[in-house]
Order: sequence, then C-alpha cells, then structure tokens
Amino acid sequence: MIKFFAKYKFIGIVLFILSIIIVTTIYNLYKPEPQLKVYQPNEFTKELVDSTLQRVRKFHKVSDFKLIDQYGDTITQANFENKIYITDFFFTTCQDICPIMTKHMEIIQEAFKNDNEIKLLSHTVTPQIDDVERMYRYAKEHNAIKGKWHLVTGDKKQIYKLARKSYFTTKSEGDGGPYDMVHTENFVLIDKEKRIRGVYDGTNPDEIEQAIKDIKILKKGYLKD
Repeated sequence: MIKFFAKYKFIGIVLFILSIIIVTTIYNLYKPEPQLKVYQPNEFTKELVDSTLQRVRKFHKVSDFKLIDQYGDTITQANFENKIYITDFFFTTCQDICPIMTKHMEIIQEAFKNDNEIKLLSHTVTPQIDDVERMYRYAKEHNAIKGKWHLVTGDKKQIYKLARKSYFTTKSEGDGGPYDMVHTENFVLIDKEKRIRGVYDGTNPDEIEQAIKDIKILKKGYLKD
C-alpha cells in the first residue's frame, strides 16, 4: 500500500512539473511582445513644448533639416531614411554634462556599430564656435564612425527650432538668437517614420542601457513590416 501511494505521489509530482512547463511555454508563445509608444507633443511637460504645439495629439514628426557634419557633408532627412536614430544636443567646449553624454553616445554606437539601420545624430548648440574643423577633431577624439554618427553644425536658428519644436529637449525659450542658449541632457529616440519613441537622460548610465534595449525592441518591431 505504501509503495502504491508513493508511486502515485511520484506521478503527481511529475504531472505537476509538466503542467508548469506547458503553461510557461504557452505563455511565452502568446505573451505580447514589448512595444514602444509614439510620443506626441501634448504628452510632454508643457514647458518643453512650444506653445503652438502643446495641444497636438497626433501625427507629430521631426521636421526636415539641412545641416553640415564633421566631414563637411550636407546632412538631411534623406540620410536617415529607413533608419532608427538617437539624437542629442551638445557643444564641444562644454565641461559640464556634455563629456558624459558624448561618452554615452560612444556606448550606444558600440552596441550597434555593425548595424546599418541604427544611426546617431549630435547637434552643436554653439555653431558659431563649432565649425566643421572643430567638429571633426571632436568626432575623432570620441571615435565617431563615419556614416554612422553625424555630429552636425549649421544655422543656429534651425538647430534651436529642431530642439524646441521637433525633439522637445529644452525648457528655455528663444529663437536661436545671439544670446539664446540650449543646454539639455536628453537623448531622443526617433523611428523610421520620424516619430519620437523614447526620451532618456543622457547622463544616466541606467537610462542609456534602457535606450539600447528600446532600440532593439523598436528594430525588432520593424522586422514584421
């Protein structure tokens, strides 16, 4: 009798373990894959969004631009067609948060250095100082890969308009005039449709790790297209 109950106890344990394995397998097969939301202007803190865009709830996209990178090449939206990219705003003479941000951009570049779908875009906020030559030296110092990480300069008003009306990366107001200054730690993730899919503190290592994870999630989503 004892052997009889021991036998069925053993069978019960086996069946219980098998049921756990089956349930776990089914859950993993059918659980929804993580997705990234599309950010609209009305979802940002109002102080980050130009007053003309604060009520916009859909269809926001990064505006077209025409800037110059560290090689003197003209960079436009065409360079990011069918690409996912991370963007930020910095200046080469910054001794505060910019060195940390640039180092973190290097980490993101390293994570995707062999992936042609992923790019990086860094805008100088002092284009009157950061000409092509200076940007080239800075890019070289930080191992920017040609064609992958564009460090751009150009018209100040255009750069500041992008920061304030496309990427929502600064709390200060202005039109890019002589005394206007943008200084932001935010990294912004942009998808292939020019939409905002993530915002990260570029000085925070944990958020950089999250940005890398989110890029992988976003890239995986496009495999279904």
